[in-house]
Amino acid sequence: MRDGQRIPLARRCKTVSLSGRAGASWWGQLKETAMIPDARPAPAFTLEDKRLMRHFSYVGGKWVGGEAHFAVTDPATGHVVGEVARLDGSGATAAVDAAQAAFPVWSGMLPQERSAILRRWFELMQQHKEDLSRIMTAEQGKPLSESRGEIDYAASFVEFYAEEAKRPNIEGVTSHLPDAEVELWREPVGVAALVTPWNFPAAMLTRKAGAALAAGCTVVAHPSAETPFSALALAELAERAGLPAGVFNVVTGHAPEIVEPWTEDPRVRLLSFTGSTEVGRLLYRQSAATVKTLVMELGGHAPLIVFDGADLDRAVTEAIKAKFATSGQDCLAANRIYVQRDVYDAFCARFAKATQALAVGAGFDDPDIGPLMNERAVAKQEEQVADALARGARLLCGGERLAQGPLFYAPTVLADVPDDALIFREETFGPVAAIAPFDTEEEVIARANDTEYGLVAYLHAADPRRIYRVARALQFGMVAVNRTKVTGAPIPFGGTKQSGLGREGARLGMEPFTEVKYVCRDWG
Repeated sequence: MRDGQRIPLARRCKTVSLSGRAGASWWGQLKETAMIPDARPAPAFTLEDKRLMRHFSYVGGKWVGGEAHFAVTDPATGHVVGEVARLDGSGATAAVDAAQAAFPVWSGMLPQERSAILRRWFELMQQHKEDLSRIMTAEQGKPLSESRGEIDYAASFVEFYAEEAKRPNIEGVTSHLPDAEVELWREPVGVAALVTPWNFPAAMLTRKAGAALAAGCTVVAHPSAETPFSALALAELAERAGLPAGVFNVVTGHAPEIVEPWTEDPRVRLLSFTGSTEVGRLLYRQSAATVKTLVMELGGHAPLIVFDGADLDRAVTEAIKAKFATSGQDCLAANRIYVQRDVYDAFCARFAKATQALAVGAGFDDPDIGPLMNERAVAKQEEQVADALARGARLLCGGERLAQGPLFYAPTVLADVPDDALIFREETFGPVAAIAPFDTEEEVIARANDTEYGLVAYLHAADPRRIYRVARALQFGMVAVNRTKVTGAPIPFGGTKQSGLGREGARLGMEPFTEVKYVCRDWG
């Protein structure tokens, strides 16, 4: 397939949903994701560098496609952003073929050479930040300023791992044998499969790919079918940066047709997945036969706890950030807000007022809140709100769809939410905040930990002894104290329980992409 060659379009269509966090299951809902005709015109959407808008998969250093395409739509307008090649299992296998063939070349390079290429990739991302942000807003719907922030975040992983690539770990060990010298080497595992979601289509890819490439692995990546253009733009920049053919492959299509062959292929030695816990369990089972290394960042159900000694204004400001970033479509979103009874009414009043002040609109208008990703996500908000109200919760604001379009839901605040409400038992993934009072420290710790998830928890308190006790008692992989933002390239991101396996980011993020080789030399 020549670069840019037109492929016949079997039918014009859009994808309802294939993957992501809003409770979606690729395999279980495959029938629901049938391609639906859509002939609405493309939106006014311009780029300075039009070559970043790629419509083909990137395999073995070539832009390839087939007979089938699918259309990607802007969730704010329903307009078609563009058509993307739909590859199948043969395309997925071809990507593994290319990655396997490229592995000896890439892993055999000097670490400094890999580092220089990654550094150039980072610089190109910075250079084309505005175009990458516009692509993301067009396909994902998030406010433009949030898209710009994500591109900075995504680029930071490439920069970080460009530096880490120069520091391969060879560790000396005190020998237990006479006349023997012992060393431990870290070597790349081989081909790594990366499966990324729609809510952070650039950062989730670079967090995985940066670590894999720095370690010397080659990559086959599958972006969500709802947001493939961000990944394809990154592939274009990776090619410009000098990544050899076959080192970094991006395969677009329907997740079951792409990912299942990777779980069955013994040449794929590692699978890194970000998405729902439900799909994570399925991939865990499918990967068992080939005994793959697994890195999984799965669901979250974060508690946010406000004690009576906390700075209330700060707690409200940070709770707004923790709940409504990415329109609430974030695994780190504060799903359960617990406030100590003495300050409960004051917190609810201030939080509801701040929520009502949030601007809602299309991503290119740069509001506070954009559209949700699909109809199923909106329906979930309606279901959870109705359930909470039926169980005695109070509606402080919102609770309805908005006139901007079918995927816009009003920022909503529910108070007095009981623990048995759906919104307190399952991920929300939308702009609905649920608040409940508590009385004692022991009580709120037990309620916060009463979940299968363990990704992040937020804590607002003034007493340092209480902060220490509660942070130690919370069963979560990350705890944010008196703030919301805690993530970044240098920190190990991940959770406990059914929120995932392993860590991403930091030096620890490279470790799953390597195997330890023990070498024992006898000089005699």
